[in-house]
Amino acid sequence: MRVQLSDHFTVGRIIRFSIPPIFMMVFTSIYGVIDGLFVSNFIYDNGASFEAINFIMPYLMIMGAVGFMFGTGGGALVAKHLGMGEREKANSLFSLFIYLPAILGIILMIVGLLLLKPVAILLGAENGSELLKLSLRYGQICLIGLPFAMLQMEFQGLFATAEKPKLGLLFTVISGVTNIILDAMLVAWLQWGIEGAAIATIISQIIGCVCPIIYFARKNSSLLRLTKFKFDGRATLQACLNGSSELMTNISMSLVGMLYNIQLLRYAPGYGIKAYGVLMYVNFIFISVFIGYTVAVAPIISYNYGAGNHKELRNVLLKSFLIIGILSVLMFILAELLATPMSYIFTRYDQVLLEKTKEAFFLYSFSFLFSGIAIFGSSFFTALNNGPISAIISFLRTLLFQVAAVFILPLLFSGDDKVKGIWLSIVVAEMLAVVVTMVFILAKRKKYNY
Repeated sequence: MRVQLSDHFTVGRIIRFSIPPIFMMVFTSIYGVIDGLFVSNFIYDNGASFEAINFIMPYLMIMGAVGFMFGTGGGALVAKHLGMGEREKANSLFSLFIYLPAILGIILMIVGLLLLKPVAILLGAENGSELLKLSLRYGQICLIGLPFAMLQMEFQGLFATAEKPKLGLLFTVISGVTNIILDAMLVAWLQWGIEGAAIATIISQIIGCVCPIIYFARKNSSLLRLTKFKFDGRATLQACLNGSSELMTNISMSLVGMLYNIQLLRYAPGYGIKAYGVLMYVNFIFISVFIGYTVAVAPIISYNYGAGNHKELRNVLLKSFLIIGILSVLMFILAELLATPMSYIFTRYDQVLLEKTKEAFFLYSFSFLFSGIAIFGSSFFTALNNGPISAIISFLRTLLFQVAAVFILPLLFSGDDKVKGIWLSIVVAEMLAVVVTMVFILAKRKKYNY
């Protein structure tokens, strides 16, 4: 039976509706990790290429963050108009929020290519070093595919708004399988090195972008379709404000990643960035479960907010807390169990690196107990079209708290244990973010009647 945004949502119905977006985000994260997996195991340079990818990845993520902003912020506005019964307006805005990021993607691609080398040097790559050379080779190719990457990210959220989460999952699987196959061919078989990994990535992004465009450009059975539109500055601004938290989240995570690299070069030279790379790959996969859930639930919240159905809004909120609480415990247990095998997959060529990565993994895993609530809280206010509060939660969670923790906590340890402070900084930041999230949810319950 088809699940619609206007339905009453039991726990079972929420899970049914959210499973495709969760799998979509998890699969996206997994194939995003594939480059690192193939590079670490099939490029025989003692981890230099693996380190280069992890070093430059935060910069590439910043360049593509606009796609998330329009996917979440624009999707919330589109879903609100659907809830108000204004389908023609919703389709016009949907079309605007596809074409505008496409143009912005081309501009950001040019800017990103111009700034790539100066930023890499600023972050600590020495001029003429192998780290700089490999980072530039990987980054330049990936930036060429930036417009496609941005739209692919945007469509991940919009398929749920269109009541087609399963179709979104299908396109993501096709794109991901393409990336895996091409990585196997170009990196493992043809030995094209780090360039092969980058080429595999952008080809998969092109597929993940073009297929949804073809679907929405033609007559379809979803709530949305690409149509003629007029530029709406007010709606664009509102979408940007709504999605500012997701933009802030991605930019902040990338900036924090850069700061982690700087601190790790200081306290754990030789292995720190490589170990952190493994943690980030696993973090992408685990956090994507929470992100996928919020992608699914956000249009439900926006729809009921637009329809004035406060009872259903409260129902979805309470059930979401229950589901996320269970997921958080499961994520923590799974992370602890997978610490050794996941570390081995990426670092088996170096026994010392393997042990250091396992140690970091066990500490870092505690963050999964808290991250889901803060991620949902930020998305919840985005869905209510309250971008400022959503942005505050994201800013505090992903930037302020983590920056403070990553600089302060190492000072509380001595000797070689200082690096433990870096691994624990994410845990402290997520705990503080949960407190802030709950304060806002309680403070705004009367305004939104949930």
